[in-house]
Amino acid sequence: MNTPIIHPVVLCGGSGTRLWPLSRKTLPKQFAPLIGDKSLLQMTLERLCSLNRNITCIASEDHRFLVREAVEKAGATGRQILEPMARNTAAAMAAAALLAGKDDLLLFAPSDHHIPDTPLFAETIRRGVDAALAGHIVTFGVMPSFASTAYGYIEAGAVSADGCSRAVVRFVEKPTAAVAESLILHGGYSWNAGIFLVRASTLIAALNAHAPDILLACERATAGVSSEGSFDRLDPEAFQSCRSDSIDYAVLEKQQNIAVVKFEGAWSDVGSWNAVATLHPDDGTGNRLSGQARTLRSRNTFIHAPHRPVVALGTEDLIIVDTPDAVLVAKSDCAEQVGEVVRMLAQQGQAEATEHRRVVRPWGAYDRLDFGDRFQVKRLTVNPGAKLSLQMHHHRAEHWIVVRGTARATCDGQVSLVRENESIYLPSGAIHRLENPGKTMLEVIEVQTGSYLGEDDIVRFDDTYGRCASIKTQPETVAAMPPEALAASGGVSAGTQLAAHP
Repeated sequence: MNTPIIHPVVLCGGSGTRLWPLSRKTLPKQFAPLIGDKSLLQMTLERLCSLNRNITCIASEDHRFLVREAVEKAGATGRQILEPMARNTAAAMAAAALLAGKDDLLLFAPSDHHIPDTPLFAETIRRGVDAALAGHIVTFGVMPSFASTAYGYIEAGAVSADGCSRAVVRFVEKPTAAVAESLILHGGYSWNAGIFLVRASTLIAALNAHAPDILLACERATAGVSSEGSFDRLDPEAFQSCRSDSIDYAVLEKQQNIAVVKFEGAWSDVGSWNAVATLHPDDGTGNRLSGQARTLRSRNTFIHAPHRPVVALGTEDLIIVDTPDAVLVAKSDCAEQVGEVVRMLAQQGQAEATEHRRVVRPWGAYDRLDFGDRFQVKRLTVNPGAKLSLQMHHHRAEHWIVVRGTARATCDGQVSLVRENESIYLPSGAIHRLENPGKTMLEVIEVQTGSYLGEDDIVRFDDTYGRCASIKTQPETVAAMPPEALAASGGVSAGTQLAAHP
């Protein structure tokens, strides 16, 4: 008998506000380098590669290039389904099931879990195959190590006919401390890991029975899918009409044929800074340190300091998280309330609530080093072989100073090579492009000057990554365009809206 093929599907949504300031809306925790230089998403993909390297990811349109980068780093392949807006796990899983073959055996896995024992994980997943092929939705329960109030619980019943799983009696939502204690003492309960193994047809039937409105909206969204490279974009209007609900509420709590397989290895959903701390070794006095962290006469202090020395002197029961533009200092027992800090900063209009100083782009990244009245300084890192869009700015001029590598610069049709310690000036209104023709990283200091320096002052005429301009092309812009730029833009006429994807 042939071994059934498992098709992994990674759910890449979630904002991870409890891990602020490292995790923010523009770079949620699953994409941030949280453990060493790897993100949780990359480690999830590497773990799933032990089952199948062809992995589907479901992610936000805004994070598509972060997902693709993680897929490439993990050595995986597969497609990325892009959600135009967040609609929770029921809709995400429905879309994936509808785009799969009806007999496909799908493994749905969150992107932000830490499971260090890959062989045990793969073995546990395979133990659920028979139950899934028999028409069950198989979930995986983690053996509790303490009475957690941050996780949901699964009550297991009788052993199933396959001998590897048990019938699910009920799901218990995140309990109070007293209830969690009683569940642990009772036995027979496990933490709900949010990982599911199910045939596509089984999941679609369950959605049709318990959440037909979600299924219908997703049928319309997948029927109108548009593809670009490895990206599959769901129809925005149809997907927006879908209500937001978790798979737990929409289906699992109402479904009968659910089985659970216990996972007996280490597992964490990395949902708070206390959870992150446990991933680092204890120095003997309760301190757990990352990066350039140091302590002196301190106890039970966690420090995340990847960029510069951070020293805690005489502290106790503290969490200290340092990033280039924001610092968090919190009592350990307040770790679950960090989301309140994010909401407070957002209400006060603080950009650091949701945005990082370093912004990832499909061609590399930029880091805003300094800014003031009529000027801004950025450090651009351009990947080997990558290039920025052919673009123009109405209100700012730019200087590019190459500090590492060699740049190919286009300015109003003139192409030149700019080497280390050389620079080029790009006046306001010039149609320009920056490329890295080399095999090593290109680093450029960009100095912007002008009356307006916002990211929306850009007209794109050609772009490798499918992005278009976000403002209208003015008549004087079209008149000034060289033939190659006009051709690249598709012969756009004055006043034409070029917006498509950011």
